[in-house]
Amino acid sequence: MARSRPVHVRRIYDAPAQTDGIRVLVDRVWPRGITKDKAHLDEWCKQVAPSTELRKWYSHDPERFTEFSRRYRTELKDPEHADALGHLRDLAKDRPLTLLTATKHPEISEAEVLAEMLRS
Repeated sequence: MARSRPVHVRRIYDAPAQTDGIRVLVDRVWPRGITKDKAHLDEWCKQVAPSTELRKWYSHDPERFTEFSRRYRTELKDPEHADALGHLRDLAKDRPLTLLTATKHPEISEAEVLAEMLRS
């Protein structure tokens, strides 16, 4: 029986939590208004982020999230994305992993799609 991996999704603007474990930014673009020191990052894995085209098409429109999720999962099969996703899987094996994003609605972001995949 596989155990559930502790993968969290949080905004990069929120203060770090003790339960965060490894903190990884998964946005392609560096978030506005935050310094690298204040981000408290362990890594920036922009290779796993959606393509610029997909990100612009989606524009965080809640009505497009289901289709965005489908398209993004397809993108994650290409070699560069797949390698980056594999790296995140390795990070989540033995310890908590927190995927960070700058979006105002992390529950409909690429970070949430990734977290769902990593938990399964």
